[in-house]
Amino acid sequence: MFAAAIAAFTQIFTPPFRAVLWKTLGLTVALLTLAWIALDRLIVAYAAGATGWLATLLSILTGLGLFFLLAYLVAPVSALVAGFFLDELAERVEADPGPVGRALPAGAAIWIGAKFALVSVAVNLVALLVFLIPGVNVAVFFVANAYLFGREYFELAAMRYRPVGEATELRRRHAVYLFFCGLPIALMVATPVLNLLTPMFAIAYMTRIHRGLAPVGATAVQPA
Repeated sequence: MFAAAIAAFTQIFTPPFRAVLWKTLGLTVALLTLAWIALDRLIVAYAAGATGWLATLLSILTGLGLFFLLAYLVAPVSALVAGFFLDELAERVEADPGPVGRALPAGAAIWIGAKFALVSVAVNLVALLVFLIPGVNVAVFFVANAYLFGREYFELAAMRYRPVGEATELRRRHAVYLFFCGLPIALMVATPVLNLLTPMFAIAYMTRIHRGLAPVGATAVQPA
């Protein structure tokens, strides 16, 4: 697990990954910027009648609120981005000696990424409910995201080789181990700036985890 995490983190800065790195960063930042602009304009429209100190206070609260909201949106947005770059990222990892998986259909990859994003929003909303409880909030954030990322990114990696049902069963069989594997991803999501690299790291990482747990053999999906 630790060796896979270190290898994945190191690999995302290597030349073969750089083209994907810039595309991933660009799309993630663009989506977050659009979300910021849309939410800011919505709030400004509702507070248009405020003047003086009230306008200043609302402006400050809006800025702080949007900052914390977008911090929570990094996880689902990065999950959505993963749907677009899943196969390209996985192929970079699979360029190392070993079997190569089959690319998911574009529609399926985007749908999986969107579904993952919605689940991520739901999980983090639950974590947000206990945000104001000191100590507990940090623990809930890491537990929730370790479970979420360990589960979803593993299935994304496994489905390049196996049917959906087989990938899901494999994930269930190793659920506890994959929870712990999700902790490095949750840590990365919690780290400013580095959290923008989450999709690249998680896919490279879980592709290696999948290889280690279930070496691809006769049951693997072979390239068409």
